[in-house]
Amino acid sequence: MLLSIKHRFLYVHIAKTGGTSVRAALERLRWTDPWSWSMYLCSRLSHLSGHRTGTKFPRHSKIVAAKELLPKEFFDQLYKFGFVRNPWDLQVSSFHHIRRERPQFLGGHTDFEGFLRWKLDPQRPYQYHVDTSIELQTDYLIDLHGNLVVDFIGRYERLHADFATACARIGIPTPALPHTRQATDRAKDYRSYYTTDTAELIARHFQRDIEMLGYAFDPPAGSDPQA
Repeated sequence: MLLSIKHRFLYVHIAKTGGTSVRAALERLRWTDPWSWSMYLCSRLSHLSGHRTGTKFPRHSKIVAAKELLPKEFFDQLYKFGFVRNPWDLQVSSFHHIRRERPQFLGGHTDFEGFLRWKLDPQRPYQYHVDTSIELQTDYLIDLHGNLVVDFIGRYERLHADFATACARIGIPTPALPHTRQATDRAKDYRSYYTTDTAELIARHFQRDIEMLGYAFDPPAGSDPQA
């Protein structure tokens, strides 16, 4: 999560949704914010008082953390946004990311189907790098009562256009999105990785995301399944 006091925005970073590029673009603004240095010092020193302050949040924090830690008046003034991704495509991206950068967390599986079934097995021991990507994306955007508390939900499938929309609403020029972590080891169409059974596994596990965010296994006619 990225908070800017000067520009009054809060960016919620959901894993595997283009967030590394978004953060890299917005970080450049962060260090021109006169509040950034005091926020950094407060974050580093707050543990000495035994009380953590809401000046800096972990990268993949849920928005409920900010809502509970920040003053209500300040939180309400922030422009709050995040990006989401088709759950079927996200799981393909996650598989290739882990296989490429952290193969020790594949659980001994080398193929997508075997890894996916193991990953979604409720009896499997928790592992952060694996489990972050099977959390519901909507969990990152709701409060304790299940209400969406973001002002804008962008989509990975139209990342550049939606990032420009968010920047316009914040009131800042749109910085260039760097091409970070581009995958070159996967098929473009995520649908080619799935069988009927494994596609249904994702549909069940991410049912709330699919319903609330309007995703489907087959994208709308004429759209690119991995835009």
